Amino acid sequence: MSRIALVTLVVDDYDEAIRFYTEALGFRLAEDEPRPDGSRWVVVEPGAAGHGTGLLLARAKNEAQHGRVGDQTGGRVGFFLHTDDFARDHARMRDAGVTFLEEPRHEPYGSVAVFQDLYGNRWDLLQPAQ
Repeated sequence: MSRIALVTLVVDDYDEAIRFYTEALGFRLAEDEPRPDGSRWVVVEPGAAGHGTGLLLARAKNEAQHGRVGDQTGGRVGFFLHTDDFARDHARMRDAGVTFLEEPRHEPYGSVAVFQDLYGNRWDLLQPAQ
């Protein structure tokens, strides 16, 4: 096995999630296909195809799933978005309306700032130290 290809992220609405991940975070829409049950197979990916883990955006279907939207990791940072230019991507994301929960920090392991997606899931924007 070479990598984890997809991670499911439960969302309230496909189109608002696609807009956030493509416009605010700069991901690309890799797949958006209707399914026979009325759902959609929606995948967004950072960077070039096949060079990272994609997100399968899955619309919540029941009360239990709706209760997990925005809190899939119990309030912990659950997603780590690596960048090769922290200042550029931090500024672009901030200008696109992304909510950062802290000022950028420069740690021995790299430059980092915690942000939240449109539902409240916590992410690290991280440029690893060289």
